[in-house]
Amino acid sequence: MSTLLWVVWPYVCLAVFVVGHWWRYRYDKFGWTTRSSQLYESRLLRWGSPLFHFGLLFVLGGHVMGLGIPKPWTEAVGISEGVYHFLAVSIGAVAGVCTVVGMVILIYRRRTVGPVFSATTRMDKAMYAVLATVILLGLANTVLGNVVNHYDYREGVSIWFRGIFRFSLHPELMVAAPLTFQLHGLAAFGLFALWPFTRLVHVFSAPVGYLWRPYVVYRSKPEGRLGARATRRGWDRQDVGR
Repeated sequence: MSTLLWVVWPYVCLAVFVVGHWWRYRYDKFGWTTRSSQLYESRLLRWGSPLFHFGLLFVLGGHVMGLGIPKPWTEAVGISEGVYHFLAVSIGAVAGVCTVVGMVILIYRRRTVGPVFSATTRMDKAMYAVLATVILLGLANTVLGNVVNHYDYREGVSIWFRGIFRFSLHPELMVAAPLTFQLHGLAAFGLFALWPFTRLVHVFSAPVGYLWRPYVVYRSKPEGRLGARATRRGWDRQDVGR
């Protein structure tokens, strides 16, 4: 069971993540979009979207720091364990709360605004459910794992996570991790598998084509000319077939 959960499941989800994005880009380029609903409602979106997106950016930055950078590296540059955990708890908690508040506003907007709810697909609902689970479990880990029941995930979860990409597998580290960390890891990889088939693909969109797109030339027209050709007095002849 440990091999299935902490070895097979991550690799299956990552494979679906990569192949799914290739398939989506190959066969559904016009669907590669956020499916924006700003035209339907903007007041709630103006508050919920920045809170969610900026909070999520800081959350992802914390994950890169905590999961991707080994503990000896941060200690080598002078960041002690106490300083690291203080930053992780303070910044992580604030970013997590902002993300949750923004997500609640966006979900409330999507459910209560008629046109937005009508434009919500089943895949959108599944994405919001899994994303909310991942975020709430991550916030719980930040509080419980660092304040209530101290668990140094950098000596467990982080090593397991980096080992997946280095093919140095350590499923026993996740077996020994607290339940909330286990559920967070399973749900996160489940989100990776769901990612290519949702609006989350817009994360990998960038207006790169604008770098070499030709300029759009605007020319003013003389007064009195409404079209591309000069206007003249009288009626234009029309050839009407019989």
